[in-house]
Amino acid sequence: DPIKATIITPGLNVDGEFSEEFGIPASIVTKYLAEHGVIVEKTGLYSFFIMFTIGITKGRWNTLVAALQQFKDDYDKNQPLWKVLPEFIQKQPSYERIGLKDLCTQIHEIYKKHDIAKLTTEMYLSDMIPAMKPTDAFSKMAHKEIERVAIDDLEGRITAVLLTPYPPGIPLLIPGERFNKIIVDYLKFARDFNEKFPGFETDNHGLVKEKIDGKAHYFVDCVSI
Repeated sequence: DPIKATIITPGLNVDGEFSEEFGIPASIVTKYLAEHGVIVEKTGLYSFFIMFTIGITKGRWNTLVAALQQFKDDYDKNQPLWKVLPEFIQKQPSYERIGLKDLCTQIHEIYKKHDIAKLTTEMYLSDMIPAMKPTDAFSKMAHKEIERVAIDDLEGRITAVLLTPYPPGIPLLIPGERFNKIIVDYLKFARDFNEKFPGFETDNHGLVKEKIDGKAHYFVDCVSI
């Protein structure tokens, strides 16, 4: 079996409380590692998961440790992103003059402001109200008896697709269940976050992104009323 390692970054404690001092979101660390030849399997808010398969040498372990140490040094110096993430900056030039530490702080503050760890937990614990059988919802999809509904109008609507936020990568709604307010609030956060921090978008399987007049809009396919 491969060796599995979960690395935790500072910013969120085991009680789901955000640090008032500083935070280093895992998504930034994983982008940094990717540019240093380290591939991360899964990324959470403040943790990421790495697998070392059979045949990985001690040198590859050292590559990870060295990259993490280099990240810390660049973070402490608040190195500009054009210098430490050149490949990322080619795709997202708007970050060019932002410092690594500054970006970590900005995303950490957004997470803290919206208490995203609590919101994520609450939406999975919220009431999932089945309105029809999954097979019936799929039948509606197959017969094109669906409509694409914007996030702001989702509350109370019946999803025709599987909705899976990542992280954590656990299905949230299955076809035939209704959207509640907590789930819609999370999707609104995801939409606003994606607009503010392109390149660090939250991935929500089942959420459809469309460009309208040059601006991104998000929809979910729901059963027609």
